[in-house]
Amino acid sequence: MTTFMVIGLVGLGLLLVSLVVGDLFDGALDALAGDAFSSAVIGAFVAATGFGAAAVQGTVGTALAIPVGLVTGTAFAWFAWWLTRLLRDGSSDSTPTTDDTIGRDGRVITPIPADGLGVVDVLVGGHTMRLNARAEQPIEPGTAVHVTGVLSPTSVTVAPVWPEIS
Repeated sequence: MTTFMVIGLVGLGLLLVSLVVGDLFDGALDALAGDAFSSAVIGAFVAATGFGAAAVQGTVGTALAIPVGLVTGTAFAWFAWWLTRLLRDGSSDSTPTTDDTIGRDGRVITPIPADGLGVVDVLVGGHTMRLNARAEQPIEPGTAVHVTGVLSPTSVTVAPVWPEIS
C-alpha cells in the first residue's frame, strides 16, 4: 500500500505543480495527440492510479489492485483532459467585433430599404450588437436575418433566413 500511496502523492504533486506553474511539458510532447499528454492529465493519471490501487489493495490484493488503479487513473486522466480542454476552448472576455457576426442570425429592428441601410440586432457571445445593415431586397422589421458579410466596423450585409421546410 505504501508504494501505491507514494505513486499517488507523486502524481498529486505533479498535478499541483502543473496547475500553479502551467504545463511542464509544453513543447516536449507536441508530437503526441493534442492535450492528451499535458502535465495536468499525466498528473491526474498517476495520482488516481496510485490512490485507486491503494484504496483496494487491502481487499483484493496487489494483482487486482494494479488494474483497478489503471482504470481509475484513466478515468481521472480523461476528466482532467476534458476539463482543461473546456477551460482552454471557453470564450474569452474580448470585445466582440463586427467580424464575429458573420454567419450568425439576427433580427431586423428598423426596415432595410432596397438601396439603403436599416438596423439589425445580432447576438454574439452573449452581447447584443446593434449594427447598420444592407440587403439585396427590402426587409421588414422583426424579420430573422443571417449576416453574410461585413461592410465596415458598424455595418453588415444580411439576407433573410429561409423558413424551415415542414
